Amino acid sequence: MELEIDARDGEADYDDDVVTPADRLDASRILTLLVGLALVAYLAIHFGSGGTLTLDIVNWSFLALIFLLVRNPFELIALIKHAASNVGDILLQFPLYAGIMGIMTATGLITVLSDFFVNISTPQTFGVLALLSAGLVNFFVPSGGGQFAVQGPIMLDAAARLDVDPAVAIMAVSYGDQWTNMIQPFWALPLLAIAGLKMRDILGYTMVTMLASGLVFAATMLIVGAG
Repeated sequence: MELEIDARDGEADYDDDVVTPADRLDASRILTLLVGLALVAYLAIHFGSGGTLTLDIVNWSFLALIFLLVRNPFELIALIKHAASNVGDILLQFPLYAGIMGIMTATGLITVLSDFFVNISTPQTFGVLALLSAGLVNFFVPSGGGQFAVQGPIMLDAAARLDVDPAVAIMAVSYGDQWTNMIQPFWALPLLAIAGLKMRDILGYTMVTMLASGLVFAATMLIVGAG
């Protein structure tokens, strides 16, 4: 039977969304093409060195095809939202978060960042600097549990060396994680989908919230450190 609708009518028009330089980059073919080629290059290296077909490699191959076939990041986002409109943003973000966390931990970068703040700390300033460190790491490892699993032992060891109460280290990492979460709160994603808004529509308000809460957290850590 011939369908009464044309599937091409559902194609997204990105012209209205391309406003900022970041939008123009998202509308470019370059990003998805480069990622797709990088994924294919890994497949070539994997099989060239005697690697076998596993479930991870199957998923990797499909991901490579997706990036090679879509026209730009805008189209990829639109396809995901069309397939799962209520949770599309979450489905798109969390696999990327897991990959970023893997890079941070496997390369030791998270240890370098944490050690830097620890090395310039005193017992009085440890809480504030640990808070800043956790807030910075949270940009790359947004999962609170995942971040503490990696950064928590480093901070607890540093607290022991500086003779600081371990509760201060735990509070600092927890506060730091929650502090920079305010830029893009997780709870906002479903609300934005319901309201038909984009994250940039509320970003100014969430930034004010982050700055205000950061002052409260930092002051708390200073008071605790001084005590």
